[in-house]
Amino acid sequence: MKVFITGASSGIGEALAVYYAEKGAVLGLAARRADFLDTLNQRLGGHHACYPLDVTDSTALHNAAADFIQRFGAPDIVIANAGVSAGTLTEFEADLAVFRRIMDTNVFGMAATFAPFIPAMKATGASAGSRQRLVGIASVAGIRGLPGAEAYSASKAAAITYLESLRLEMRPYGIKVVTIAPGYIESPMTAVNPYPMPFLLPADQAAKRFAAAISAGVSYAVIPWPMGIVAKLLRLLPNCLYDRLFASAPRKPRGLLK
Repeated sequence: MKVFITGASSGIGEALAVYYAEKGAVLGLAARRADFLDTLNQRLGGHHACYPLDVTDSTALHNAAADFIQRFGAPDIVIANAGVSAGTLTEFEADLAVFRRIMDTNVFGMAATFAPFIPAMKATGASAGSRQRLVGIASVAGIRGLPGAEAYSASKAAAITYLESLRLEMRPYGIKVVTIAPGYIESPMTAVNPYPMPFLLPADQAAKRFAAAISAGVSYAVIPWPMGIVAKLLRLLPNCLYDRLFASAPRKPRGLLK
């Protein structure tokens, strides 16, 4: 099995890398921090490919994909996991730069991750059977807009819709597109949240559940499942009731990208 993962240096990405390495997969590990990637690679045996890059750099992703494909062939699974989060408020002009960074990373970065791999995956589709997966890590925050998180909620809503469109495009080629919308997972991103996080799941447990959904080729999964029930209920709430309940909800700190 060949798996390419962005945001692989910590949190969910690191946990997924550990999981797939234990299953014998050859990995492409991409993240901004070269030292973290190298340390992770050594932990996993030292034979995986590391690509220090930012997913907003489409040229760097293209080059990484070309190198991975040349060395190992088309991947079976590409996981667009890289993402950033911060509290943002539109009334503060200084937050606009943070807003753009979140959208560029969480939405454009996802498309830029998949783009250079799709031609090779299409070309090997028949021989790969039904194993090929494009996996996007979204969030339950994309189901309803959360106060103080305009950029993050908007980016994850966009990611969910983008992945749905991509799923339809890839269907004729047998490439399954899997949308995973996590709830609260233990990671550097959630560590800064100054409020209770229901159903908080350790990253290693989350990775196992993510991998099960990926293997099954489900189109959409909320993990952990209790958060999925909460998300569905929130989606059904009329705006007047949702606004009353969440207008005073706690916020993520402004300007702290994680």
